[in-house]
Amino acid sequence: MLQFDNVSLRRGPRLLFEGASFQIHPGKKTGLTGANGTGKSSLFALVLGSLTSDQGRVNHPAGWVIAHVAQEMPSTQRAAIEYVLDGDAQLRGLQKQLATAEQVDDGAGIAHLHAELEHIGGYQANSRAASLMSGLGFQTEDEVRPLASFSGGWRMRLNLAQALMCRSDLLLLDEPTNHLDLDAVIWLESWLQQYRGTLLLISHDRDFLDRVCDQILHIGHARATLYSGNYSAFEHTRAEQLASQQAAYQKQQREIAHMHGFVERFRAKATKARQAQSRLKALERMETIAPAHVDSPFHFGFRPPLKNPHPLIKLDGCAAGYAGKAVIERATLVLNPGDRIGLLGPNGAGKSTLIKLLAGALAPLEGEREPARYLTIGYFAQHQLEQLQPGHSPLEHLQQVDPQASEQSMRDYLGGFGFVGDKALEAVAPFSGGEKSRLVLALLVYQRPNLLLLDEPTNHLDLEMRQALATALQGFDGAMVVVSHDRHLLRLTCDQLLLVHSGRVEEFTDELDAYANWLTTHNRAGRRPGTGQPASADQRRERKRRAAEQRKALQPMRRALQACEARVDHLHAEQAKLETILADTGLYDERRKHELQKILHDKAAVDQQLAAAEADWLEAAEALEQAEG
Repeated sequence: MLQFDNVSLRRGPRLLFEGASFQIHPGKKTGLTGANGTGKSSLFALVLGSLTSDQGRVNHPAGWVIAHVAQEMPSTQRAAIEYVLDGDAQLRGLQKQLATAEQVDDGAGIAHLHAELEHIGGYQANSRAASLMSGLGFQTEDEVRPLASFSGGWRMRLNLAQALMCRSDLLLLDEPTNHLDLDAVIWLESWLQQYRGTLLLISHDRDFLDRVCDQILHIGHARATLYSGNYSAFEHTRAEQLASQQAAYQKQQREIAHMHGFVERFRAKATKARQAQSRLKALERMETIAPAHVDSPFHFGFRPPLKNPHPLIKLDGCAAGYAGKAVIERATLVLNPGDRIGLLGPNGAGKSTLIKLLAGALAPLEGEREPARYLTIGYFAQHQLEQLQPGHSPLEHLQQVDPQASEQSMRDYLGGFGFVGDKALEAVAPFSGGEKSRLVLALLVYQRPNLLLLDEPTNHLDLEMRQALATALQGFDGAMVVVSHDRHLLRLTCDQLLLVHSGRVEEFTDELDAYANWLTTHNRAGRRPGTGQPASADQRRERKRRAAEQRKALQPMRRALQACEARVDHLHAEQAKLETILADTGLYDERRKHELQKILHDKAAVDQQLAAAEADWLEAAEALEQAEG
């Protein structure tokens, strides 16, 4: 078992937790929760032995194999599937011994090693690695692509696949869903449910925690406490604990009254039976969730839009895509104030393309996009985090949006997003991904949009901020379209689901939980031969010939994509180097003002170049993906 015995840990002068004593038994799946900065990743480092505790001991069986997701990846020409196979150290060890035995012609040794490989399923290892890659969204041809050809998000998926490939006794996963779409999240959830080892999982995805974990280790107020049951059970227990405090209890009652009001408003206009019932259940459950978050530092809401025209925007027979090739076709959509739409669909089907079309970031290839005269769009996408000005503080960013507002009112507003006290005055350069996401959302909310377009808004956000965002979106008076792998957010904020697949945009009439079954059926149909009969030799030869012709035709596009990826990787490295320099607090000394200004200028230039390079890469990648069919 994994045992913590009176463990205390400090990072610098700050106490993360103290007196932590608990046991995690073999086979248990434990979710690790707590606000950002409370010590979740540091607890992982204690288990891995890369940190030592200030007091107490962390013990686990000496023979345990511990797997975790690497943060870096070598940029080499090695095939991706070989990198994934490296996760199975026992397999690689036997293969190395076999190669040595074959060199010296040791017949007995060769026979013994082949028997060992058979015993551990080594001859099925390639199939196992390919299955992991497929589940995480890779195509068959990606298996032989060189590591250097993958972008940052896909490299993280390869690192995750390598960790899952390991024959581990203990698996440590830190935010594994951050770089995944909903399809891959559903697959990973199923894989972890079948995992036989001990799991320690950091996640801010409530549905994911509920479906995978059977106990929760919560870090808060310098204490680490183990709760039995999944995340919902933890919330219920925590709500009861908070209710015993009078001040918290009174705040709970206000939260519950707010939830009741929202449920009743929705109930009065619910028309789609299956989705309506699913949503009502989720909202009623939220009444019990809210009290568990009364001590959240995040509290904000959307002010009513200045104007709210009907309709806000129309798409009439629109096609959209890249390099003249359509990803979606004949999309027709009318958005009115109050519409709450969630987008579903397989990876690469065009969900983000539809968002960009609505935002005006992509012009339609055909058809008409008709925005209302007073349309005000609030568009959130991950690339916007890099468009923040690194030398400016949250307050300065907000002052650029509204120069007339008082500093105090702005600081009060920013406090609702967690930028309290001096945090509102710090330069954003060294901010974490979660802090940058919160600031972009704060700027978006402040501008009073009447149409929200949210493309994976919860990446990097912790559970408290996700809950605050869901609550705020319920009170939003405009229209909303969201792409998210966070099913809890979709369930609480969307009353209509659209399915984007095979170039079409159509209504998904079932409830959200049925999407996993649709996805399984869709994937199975995609793999099924058209006739159900084995292909003849002539058919196989013809298929190979067409595949070779397609590879040749696509080669220029692949080379262009590789050039884009190389430039993005180079600029990412430059950006990381400058961010490391900016994280040095000594740089902000008045005597180093000119040095700071030069570095900020260089960082802004690199950020601008990187944004352009990532746009070029995205266009090239989507063009290639669509050309490959």
